[in-house]
Amino acid sequence: MPTSLSDPAPVIAQVPAGSATHCPYCALQCGMYVTDGQITPREDIPANAGGLCQKGWTAAELLSSPERLTTPLLHGRPAGWDEALGFVADRIGAVRAEHGPDGVAVFGGGGLTNEKAYQLGKFARVALRTSQIDYNGRFCMSSAAAAANRAFGMDRGLPFPITDIDRADAVLLAGVNVAETMPPFVRHLSEMRAGGGRLIVVDPRLTQTARRADLHLQVTPGTDLALALGLLHIAVADGHADLGYLESRTTGFEAVRTSVSAWWPERVERVTGVPVALMREAVRILGEASRAMVLTGRGAEQHAKGTDTVTAFVNLALALGLPGREGSGYGCVTGQGNGQGGREHGQKADQLPGYRKIDDPAAREHVAAVWGVDPADLPGPGRSAYELLDSLGTPGGPKALLLFGSNPLVSAPRAGHVAERLAGLDLLVVSDFVLSETAAMADVVLPTTQWAEEAGTMTNLEGRVLLRRRAAEPPEGVRTDLEILRGLADRMGCGERFPTDPRTVFDELRAASAGGVADYSGITYERIAAETGVFWPCPATGAGEEPHPGTPRPFLDRFPTPDGRARMIAVEHRPPAEDVDEEFPVYLTSGRVLAHYQSGAQTRRIRPLTQAAPELFVELHPELAERLGVAPGDMVRVRGRRGAAEGVARVNDAIRPDTVFMPFHWEGVNRLTNPALDPVSRMPEFKVCAVAVERLAGEEGVA
Repeated sequence: MPTSLSDPAPVIAQVPAGSATHCPYCALQCGMYVTDGQITPREDIPANAGGLCQKGWTAAELLSSPERLTTPLLHGRPAGWDEALGFVADRIGAVRAEHGPDGVAVFGGGGLTNEKAYQLGKFARVALRTSQIDYNGRFCMSSAAAAANRAFGMDRGLPFPITDIDRADAVLLAGVNVAETMPPFVRHLSEMRAGGGRLIVVDPRLTQTARRADLHLQVTPGTDLALALGLLHIAVADGHADLGYLESRTTGFEAVRTSVSAWWPERVERVTGVPVALMREAVRILGEASRAMVLTGRGAEQHAKGTDTVTAFVNLALALGLPGREGSGYGCVTGQGNGQGGREHGQKADQLPGYRKIDDPAAREHVAAVWGVDPADLPGPGRSAYELLDSLGTPGGPKALLLFGSNPLVSAPRAGHVAERLAGLDLLVVSDFVLSETAAMADVVLPTTQWAEEAGTMTNLEGRVLLRRRAAEPPEGVRTDLEILRGLADRMGCGERFPTDPRTVFDELRAASAGGVADYSGITYERIAAETGVFWPCPATGAGEEPHPGTPRPFLDRFPTPDGRARMIAVEHRPPAEDVDEEFPVYLTSGRVLAHYQSGAQTRRIRPLTQAAPELFVELHPELAERLGVAPGDMVRVRGRRGAAEGVARVNDAIRPDTVFMPFHWEGVNRLTNPALDPVSRMPEFKVCAVAVERLAGEEGVA
């Protein structure tokens, strides 16, 4: 029986008998059974192999939540489906007539199944003919995706099975706190260390992951890029660069070597705060390992220079000769449940299914043929996620928004401003199964099924396509997102284009993805079930030919670039978009805690999880707390240029003296965060901004 918070005793909610399925939360997509109201872990899914975290063990409680929505809401009052969908369709028609197709926008989520993500992108471009579609995955790993695409010609979170980590000799995690964000991942690191492997963690905080590390490089927030440049400088200067690999498998090394020559270790120490000795030791560990991996996460990516930061870590991995070598490589630890698949099939403003670019004439022709439309009728690229939210209700911006699987009032940067934009819309429609903070603002709320109540595929952080089976009966009165889209399409005269059966949608997705970078055409529901997942790319084969086996390690022979080589790109460090000053002298960084997931709309409704982490807190170093007169348990206000938030003080030495940390699962934190955007990925700078901290008068702490 589990005994820790990361693997606690299960809390059972009574749900109907079901079958093998997958967890509703992170990108591990842990396998589980929901049977007769009980959750038990599956042994056959390599990502978790019989383990679950507390979020997974308690997931069934969400299925019977008393806060579940079971009827549409129209201006806050219960309404029938015909009335609600009719109202939405009429208002969409009026907005389009007055403002054109781009007067209506669509915002999706990285937790939607592949089928729903695909259908949502198709609905936007075929039914609405709008270019204004993006999704909250833009806030997740878009910088890593952009860096991987320009380096390797392909973005797949881990371009190798997660079990390769078990046999590594060294792993560097840059901005990754898997011990709290996806605890079953830790078993792979533990297996690696049990075999003599070494773990290096880059993080401004001494996280639960960093506590397990052999080396902790505690960077100043916003300086990960400088650190990566310094590590590469040392690798070249100390003879750890694999010159044969660089000659045969990469381009651009000489320009990169020249650019990092200016980042000698002592300079990097002054910028990052990481001692030279620790940097040298980290490079030695990686350079001497037979099998090594460099993995990045949100801590390195959620910056206005996130693409360049990831590029610098990719350059380090390439200089060491890791990508494309079995047992080694670079990877990104994807966060959201379908963060990988959700961005492959059309939710992003600039993409069509199969990871095709929407402005590529050949891509438009292929997808238009599958959809039965004229390529000229497909819209072009639209606004990225924050730019889309920022434009709502403004002159020239969308006047209506359809929102599926996201809660931007909590999750978007500069959230107070986003709330003002949402309030200025002519129509806000939210599809959700609980009344999230954003749904509470909506003109229309459409109650939808959730994870175990519907079938569909998910693509986990390895690029393994998994089948999430229906394992419970939904409450009477709710509909799937596919049924909601069909209901709207019916009222817009194109319902026949939008089937509601997930398998039918997946078969169309397969055809639309065929020949693309993310080719799913050879994957079927039957294959996924028989093989416990299939790695893309997996193209279809001809009649009588053996099925393609899938591609667990796509870079072994060549990279999917025109010349087959990885591209090294010189990048330069620059300070945060907003640095500390006299008025705002402290860095704020944000992240997750073990008990909660994303905006908390799900986990804050599960009793054991709210008991484990009941409220927003502010983590301060003892030196900073003493200067401010703050004791543990005091209420403190964190104030920045865009807003303020209040939380309970937690005082410990896990954080740097110049930094405070707040988790983003509660409303408030993202009122402070900076919407400055990466010029390539359009990722906002979530991970660093300047704030002032003060104790609230009369709010004494409890020792």
